[in-house]
Amino acid sequence: MKKIILAFDSFKGSLSSEQAARRAEAAVGRVFPACEVVRTVVADGGEGTTEAILRARGGTSHTVRVHDPLMRPIEARYGTIDQGRTAVLEMAAAAGLTLLGTAERNPLYTTTYGVGEMIADALQRGCRKVLIGIGGSATNDAGCGMLRALGFRLLDRNGHELDGTGASLEQLAGIDDRQALTALRDTEFIVACDVDNPLYGPQGAAHVFAPQKGADPQTVERLDAGLRNFAAVVERLTGSAFARTPGAGAAGGLGGALLSLLHARLRPGIEMLLDAVEFDRLIDGADLILTGEGRLDRQTLHGKVPCGILAAARKREVPVIALGGSVENPRELAENGFAALFPIVPGPVSLDEAMREANAGANLENTVEQILRTLKNVARS
Repeated sequence: MKKIILAFDSFKGSLSSEQAARRAEAAVGRVFPACEVVRTVVADGGEGTTEAILRARGGTSHTVRVHDPLMRPIEARYGTIDQGRTAVLEMAAAAGLTLLGTAERNPLYTTTYGVGEMIADALQRGCRKVLIGIGGSATNDAGCGMLRALGFRLLDRNGHELDGTGASLEQLAGIDDRQALTALRDTEFIVACDVDNPLYGPQGAAHVFAPQKGADPQTVERLDAGLRNFAAVVERLTGSAFARTPGAGAAGGLGGALLSLLHARLRPGIEMLLDAVEFDRLIDGADLILTGEGRLDRQTLHGKVPCGILAAARKREVPVIALGGSVENPRELAENGFAALFPIVPGPVSLDEAMREANAGANLENTVEQILRTLKNVARS
């Protein structure tokens, strides 16, 4: 082996992407000490995406004062790459569900205003490309809070300005974009989005996602009606019938605002990340890629990190071995292109024991070592 790529997702609750790669690297060093090892931190567009891209591309981190989903001041972090021309951010840093206590969750009153403040700060720094992950939101405001922070005016039928919360969607009668930040006209938005829900309806943002954000059945119906109203107002303004576009319902309708008013492209999270870290260049000349996550099963084939790694590797005909805390349906996964799949737990053990960081790290390292020793001995014979 001359070159091995280590591209692990986190083993949630056990190992970060970086920790998993370092344990695997130690195993490579024992079996193939002269081998070039390339570690890259990866994520699927959700939490950890900004860190992964900044680590891979040598970007710069920025902290900005913004507002949380309930308009309380907080500090949020985002990054820049490409000599400051491209911003990398996660909407959850300003409007994530984890920013609220359980009793505070109610998507009638939450807003994406802080997300718009992050974008505005990046534009002020000179960024003209924005990579944004939109998982984990606490909101159902159709991105109206974000739009307000970017200079759009949201008006009721009397011309009064609305606050851009979920509750305000029912009252929306017009959107005035004349004071929107001029830099938006020259800015490209690429959105990491791994859901295909439309904006409204039985499979839309309110019905599918609002209950986990604190909405009761009556609130869900109000929010869904508000999203329908938002779609009608935006269609009158832009002529864009975007509401049925897959992903328009992502992050409480933030995907729809990005699509229709900021002309964004929605992409699977892992695809956006692999492009951002220039994965095709990293794997050039590789003999093997090792990837993995906490659980390998049928869901792995639907936009998860190992599947994205596999798709990129197959273009270069580089074999991919996947490791997981558990492996279900290994034959089906192998038939989809993985060279092999391995569980890292060596024997019967409780879930708590298996997920302890030290145990998970040692098990991963030992499994990688045995895989590589097998490959080395087969190559000799």
